[in-house]
Amino acid sequence: MTGLRERKKAATREALGDAAWSLCVEHGLDRVTVDQVARAAGVSLRTFFNYFSSKEEAVVAGDTATALAFVEEFAARPADEPVLVALREALRTIYPRYVDLDRLRQLRRLRRDPALLPHVFAAYSAREQALAAAIAVRCGADPEVDPYPAVTASTILASMRAVVQWWLDTPQATDRFDVTELVGRMIDQLGDGFTR
Repeated sequence: MTGLRERKKAATREALGDAAWSLCVEHGLDRVTVDQVARAAGVSLRTFFNYFSSKEEAVVAGDTATALAFVEEFAARPADEPVLVALREALRTIYPRYVDLDRLRQLRRLRRDPALLPHVFAAYSAREQALAAAIAVRCGADPEVDPYPAVTASTILASMRAVVQWWLDTPQATDRFDVTELVGRMIDQLGDGFTR
């Protein structure tokens, strides 16, 4: 059970991330200051810097929180589930709670800003490492001698990114397909070796 202090810290972090994202979507990344983000979240500038080093880091915080929830859900799956099954089921649990179509589209537009790219890549790298560590634990692999956890984490995350990008960019795809099912089908295809 998470204590009150931890819940308050998580709520403050989320409020700062939401404020940064909302302000940058509305005004553009280069027209928003850290002070504006702190005020919008109802905290001091000092408090902002207790959580984030920059507004760019705060903007990608929502992605980081979603990724952490996914890794935690994956790690909590029954121990006898194969890795790909546990990944698929974790995604099916997480996506309905975290996928907001409008937010995804707006975040994709924001990510095109060159100033945000290093923060996006850093967050992606952290997600990949966390997932690889969880996969290593699940399958009992030593990541120092076995590349399976790193390769699997990298493949899953890259495939998820490609599926979501296709879903957002393809006319009427968001009306015709549920992204959770698309990602699940992609994981099944990975397990089948992409045979058709």
